[in-house]
Amino acid sequence: MKHIHILIKPASSLCNLRCKYCFYADVSSLREVRSYGKMKAETSEKMIANVFYDLDDGDELTLTFQGGEPTLAGLNYFKYIVACVAQQPKHVGVHYALQTNGIVINEQWCRFLKENNFLIGLSIDGLPMYHDLNRVDTHGRGTFQRVLKTKTLFDRYQIDYNVLCVLTNPLAKEAKKVFEFIKTQNIKFIQFIPCLDELEATSRSGYALTPQRFALFYKNLLQLWLDELESGHYISIKLFDDLYNLFVRKQVTACGLTGNCTVQYVIEADGSVYPCDFFVLDQYRLGYIQDQTLKELFEQDSAKNFIFEKQVLPEYCNSCPFKQYCCGGCKRMKDAIYVNKAGNYCGYQELLKLYVPQIQRIIDYAQTASITQTA
Repeated sequence: MKHIHILIKPASSLCNLRCKYCFYADVSSLREVRSYGKMKAETSEKMIANVFYDLDDGDELTLTFQGGEPTLAGLNYFKYIVACVAQQPKHVGVHYALQTNGIVINEQWCRFLKENNFLIGLSIDGLPMYHDLNRVDTHGRGTFQRVLKTKTLFDRYQIDYNVLCVLTNPLAKEAKKVFEFIKTQNIKFIQFIPCLDELEATSRSGYALTPQRFALFYKNLLQLWLDELESGHYISIKLFDDLYNLFVRKQVTACGLTGNCTVQYVIEADGSVYPCDFFVLDQYRLGYIQDQTLKELFEQDSAKNFIFEKQVLPEYCNSCPFKQYCCGGCKRMKDAIYVNKAGNYCGYQELLKLYVPQIQRIIDYAQTASITQTA
């Protein structure tokens, strides 16, 4: 039985916000075509048909919609996708997910999302001041209160959601305040996304996370999380869950966690297919989903070369006690999390030095607080 995960960008890089650190705005600016607009109905129909071509009865399929801002494709687009899936003759378990800034979500959207069991990733940057500083609309206005209203709607409609928080270098100093915000807002699932520098940056931006700040944030957060877990209250923090799965369950539940790229089926609005969301660039385009199935696209040498490309690890890694578990980590996040430019410090190693000795304690607490890995 296969479980295939596909990331779809139905509105390409179109967005109703102007987040100051947006990695996809940077990626799309390096392409010949910055935005492919909204996915056309015929592209959507052919995409679903070719995705199902490689599936068998009993398989599982997760369709995740991302952007840009995917809701700009319109509610009717998502209704059409669900209808196309329903018309497929194979008995495949289909799961839907949507990553959104929450700006256009209303009750009509919520009814649809609830009826079709969408898992939502809602972007909230931890604290009102930091959110409004970076996540601004086209007029430069902060969006925190508008997003919080969407969160309230999700709570009222009992829609499953995770909070996605971009971890900038300044925000990384505020672990205690962020954790208090999580508890105050009764957030049960949160993922901190490292803020990355531009792909072709010549100097480091003030937003981009450094290995030192990464370690500072997570070391402070770990103790707060453990204290909360000890009291019987489990809050899902994605990286801590991934480490639990890696060291306790021997499962890899995050791409790049062990230094190996895994297959990411990324489909842009024009149907073009790419091996990784960080590299949706012209030189990595594998072809078009309208013309070939996913299996055909990813059997190409270009796809295999990308996925199996080996990193050249810094000298610092050779003496690392966690090298066999990490193997250099995600190559796109190396400057944000792992070995610094000076080659004498690794933020991820510093976190593992604290986390790994706590594993038995975490296992003991897990008897009363269920630890699960979320999408």
